[in-house]
Amino acid sequence: MSELEEARGSFDRAVRFLRSGNAPMTERISRAALETYPGEVNFQALLGAALLRQGRTDEARVVLEAVVEAEPAYAKAHEQLGQVMLALGRLEDAVESFRRAVDLDPALEAAELQLGRTLLRLGREAEAQALFEAFVRRKPDRARLAAAAGLYREGSYEAAERTCRDVLATDPDNVTALRLLAMIATKAEHYRDAVLLLKHVVRVAPDYRGAWIDLGYAQTEAFELEDAIGTFRHALALDPHAHAARVGLANALARSSRTAEAVAAYREAIAQRPEIAGTWLGLGNVLKTLGRQEEAIAAYRSGLERNPRGAELYWSLSNLKTFRFEAAEIEAMQAELARDGLDDNAVVHLSFALGKACEDAGDYAAAFRHYERGNRLRRAQEHYDPVQTEVMGERIRAVFTRKFVAAREGGGFDGAQPIFIVGLPRSGSTLLEQILASHPLVEATHELPEGGRLIRHVDRRRLGREQYPEALRSFGDEDFVELGRRYDRETQRYRHGAPRFIDKMPNNFANVGLLALALPGARFVNARRDRMDTCLSCYKQLFARGQSFTYDLEDLAAYYLEYRRMMEHWHEVLPGRVLDVDYESVVDDLEREARRLLDFCCLPWHDACLRFYETERPIRTASSEQVRQPIYRDAVGHWKRFGSDLDSLRALLDA
Repeated sequence: MSELEEARGSFDRAVRFLRSGNAPMTERISRAALETYPGEVNFQALLGAALLRQGRTDEARVVLEAVVEAEPAYAKAHEQLGQVMLALGRLEDAVESFRRAVDLDPALEAAELQLGRTLLRLGREAEAQALFEAFVRRKPDRARLAAAAGLYREGSYEAAERTCRDVLATDPDNVTALRLLAMIATKAEHYRDAVLLLKHVVRVAPDYRGAWIDLGYAQTEAFELEDAIGTFRHALALDPHAHAARVGLANALARSSRTAEAVAAYREAIAQRPEIAGTWLGLGNVLKTLGRQEEAIAAYRSGLERNPRGAELYWSLSNLKTFRFEAAEIEAMQAELARDGLDDNAVVHLSFALGKACEDAGDYAAAFRHYERGNRLRRAQEHYDPVQTEVMGERIRAVFTRKFVAAREGGGFDGAQPIFIVGLPRSGSTLLEQILASHPLVEATHELPEGGRLIRHVDRRRLGREQYPEALRSFGDEDFVELGRRYDRETQRYRHGAPRFIDKMPNNFANVGLLALALPGARFVNARRDRMDTCLSCYKQLFARGQSFTYDLEDLAAYYLEYRRMMEHWHEVLPGRVLDVDYESVVDDLEREARRLLDFCCLPWHDACLRFYETERPIRTASSEQVRQPIYRDAVGHWKRFGSDLDSLRALLDA
C-alpha cells in the first residue's frame, strides 16, 4: 500500500468514527496521523472537529485557527471554526467564519443554514430572511418543503404530508421530507412510524444531529426507552452542546426509572442553559418521584424565576398534593389567568392549580369553578367517545363468556407472576402498590403499557377480518402462550429479579380476561373507592396523558358504570382470580387488608408492609407524596365538601 493510500485509509476511518459519534477515536487517529504527516491540514481539521465534539472548545479553536491560517481556502475548516465560535458565544466571529465557508464552497448547505440562524440570534432578521429565501429559491424541492413546513406549523398536516410524499416520489432519500413526515407522525402519536422514518434519515445522513434528537424523542414516546437513551447519547457525542439532546436524555432516563441518572442529566442541562424554565420543570418532576419534596419545590420555583408566567410550573407545585401556595403565588396565578391572550393550555394548568389553592383554603365553591373551567377546556382537546368505550366493553363481555374462559383456562405462559392492580385512577391503587412494594419479594415497576399492547399483537395475528376481542376465538393454546411470553419479555426492562412484580396500569381492568388467559400465574387486585370520591378525585386531576374520560362529569359517570360492569363480569367468569380491596377498608384496618392482599398474592406476611410510608422508591403517580405518609382519613367522604356542585354526578351514577 502506498503512503498516499495509507493516509487516505486513516482519514476515512477517522471520518467514520466521527460520524458514528466516537470523537475520542477520531482524535487518536488524527493525532497518530499528524505524527507521520506533521502539519497535514485535513487531519488537523478532523482533530479540531473531534475536540469540538468532546466539548473541548478552546483546544478546538487553537487547532482550527491554525488550519485556516495555513490554508485560508479550506471551506470546511471555516465551517468547523464557526461551530467553535458559536459554542464560545462569539456570534459575530461565528458569522464571519460561516460566511467565509459559504463563499469558498456554496455547496456547504449546513454552513449556510447555520449562518442564517446565527444572524437571527444577533437580531439581524432582514439579512437572515434574505439568505433563507435565496437558499430556498436555488432548488425547487426546497421551496416545496418550505411550504410543507409552513403547512405543518399551521396545523395542516394532511397537506404537508402530501407535499412531502410528492417530493419523496422523485427523491426517496430526501432527509428534509422524511424528517418532516416523522414530525407529522409524532403529532398524530404514531410514534413507531416516526421511529422508522427517522432511522432511515440517520442511515442516509449519519451526522444529522437534529434527526438523531428527533429519533430519541420518538423512541421515548414509543417506550423504546433504552434505545432512546442510546440515541441521545449518540447525539451528544456528535455535538456535546446539543441542549435538546441533553434534556431528551434526562427525560428518557426519568421515564426508565433511572432517576439518579436523570437528576444528574437535568442538572447538566441546567448548568449548560439555566435560563430555560422547562428544564427546571423536568428536574422538579423527577425529584418529586424520589420523594425529595423540598428540592422539587425549589426546582419549580427556580423555573418560575426564569419564567414567571410558567403555568405548568404552578400546576406542578399544586400536584405535589401536600404543598400549599403562598399568598403572593396565588395572586400571581390569578393575575396571569386574567391576562388577555392566554393560550388554552396555560388556562388549563392555572385553573387546576388555583382549584387546588382554593380547596386548601376551604373555598370549595370557588375551587369547583376553577376545576370546571380547566376541565371544559381540556375536554375540548380530547378525542374521547364514551359510546365507543361502552360498545367495546360489550364486545369483550360477549367473547369472554364462562364457557370461553373455561375452555382455555390453565394454558398460557406460566413463567411470569405479575400482580396487576386495576381500577379507576385515584382509587387508592398507589397505596396498594406501596404496601405490596414494601415486601422484600415484590418489586414495583409503574403503569406499564405492555398489557394493552397485547391487543395490537392480537390484531396483527388475526385471521380473516376479525379484530380483538373476536379474533381470540380462533386462538389456540400456543397463541396464548406466545401472548404471555411476549408480555414477560417486554416487561423485563422494568424488572430487577424479584419473584413478583407489580403492573399498576389502572386501565387494564378491561383486559383482565386476556391477561388471565395469557398469564395463569398472574394475580389481579381491583382497587376500589367510594364512587363519588373516585370520580371527584379524577375530575380534579390533570393527567399528563391518557384518561380522556376524566374531563367531563357525564363521561366520568358513564366510564365508572362501565368499569363496574366489567369487574362484575370478571368475578363471574374468572372466580377467585380478582381480589377487591376497598380504600376505606384499608384506612379502617390496615393490617387486616394488608394480610388479605398478601394471602391473595401467595406472599408470606412481612411487617414492612405496615410501614409502607418508609419504603423508598421512585413513585410517578399523582399520589406520590400522599403514600409517603402514614394512613390518614382526610380523603374519605371528601366529595361531600363540594355540596350541590356534585348533584348532577350523583344523579348520573344513580341512574
